[in-house]
Amino acid sequence: MTSAPARRHRLSLENAALPSHGREHNLSLVLQTLHSGGPMSRADLSRALGLTRVTVSDLVAELMERTHVIELGQTGAVRPGKPAMLVDLNRRGLQILGLDLAEDSILRAAVLDLDGNILARTERRLTGETGDAVIELVLDMAREAAALATAPLLGIGVGTPGVVNADGVVLTAPNLGWTDVPLRTLLETETGLPTLVSNDADAAVHADYTFGEGGADMILIKVGRGVGSGLIIGGQRVRGVHSAAGEIGHVTVGTDGGTRCSCGKDGCLETWLSVPSLKHSLATAAAAADPAAASDEVLRTAGERLAIALAPVVGALDLTDIVLSGPTDLLDGPLLASTERTLRQRLLPQQPPPVSVRLAAAPEDIVLLGTAVLVLWNRLGVA
Repeated sequence: MTSAPARRHRLSLENAALPSHGREHNLSLVLQTLHSGGPMSRADLSRALGLTRVTVSDLVAELMERTHVIELGQTGAVRPGKPAMLVDLNRRGLQILGLDLAEDSILRAAVLDLDGNILARTERRLTGETGDAVIELVLDMAREAAALATAPLLGIGVGTPGVVNADGVVLTAPNLGWTDVPLRTLLETETGLPTLVSNDADAAVHADYTFGEGGADMILIKVGRGVGSGLIIGGQRVRGVHSAAGEIGHVTVGTDGGTRCSCGKDGCLETWLSVPSLKHSLATAAAAADPAAASDEVLRTAGERLAIALAPVVGALDLTDIVLSGPTDLLDGPLLASTERTLRQRLLPQQPPPVSVRLAAAPEDIVLLGTAVLVLWNRLGVA
């Protein structure tokens, strides 16, 4: 009897390397080196990248033609021969438009430079709008924000609640009343700019990893209108088979029932932890006999429920860096302490303790910063 042939992974032609890919890779390396290292001469770039000076000069010439790189003038260093010319990323000559759709009662937009500095802002207040009404607000805000740019825009980055596929379609966002919304196509049609759409927590974890303290293996929990999380494992963002990695907001936490969620289930994590849910519970606690104690209990319980949802994820992936991003007045204090304490109780005891829980820096802008990272990577190959 002939034995069955061994199974082999089929080669994906989409991943096959073409000669042009190698050049684009080298162009990306030049941009990444300048983005992280600052202005350099062509000779410095040659040494840093291990490429010949001729090759580097050719790459720089192409990037200058694309307006991605500019010459700054001669270096002040004293050395034999002709002074070297410094080149750098076109940090002030290109800009990015970021949209944050994840906050409780507000939509935000900002124009950013290539270093993540916010140059201009605009926003739209939400007063209960859902569905098509929110789409119109987003498109109107994007038009206004694009007009605030003072340099050519590389593209638009969007952080939105819900599940977003690789084509920029928001498959579901219960809190916005969205199902199968082709947000990328709508924005590109409206503005004429290339657009990237990501889950807000995925955008936020990119921001903490690139501009903050994030490590190569981390999870960031974004608390706003809803609750989601972004995962980076081995320095790579995890998307999942259905583009839904990190969607912990609609995980049922516990077996004791709970409040009805916008998704139709009872006891989802969002009903304990989202900003509207926390504000509602705290307003109720304010009428208790001991308002301070009742409010602390609300926050401790929310932290405990979050840790219950996180413990299997943290344990399975061996994560040590857990980041909470959202309103500091709600997350800092009893909620943060309860999350860390419950996680340590539910994980294998180790010395030093296996996890640390911290707050993200500048949470009000973290999604906007993350959308800039997405555009930098997509348009320039810079991460």
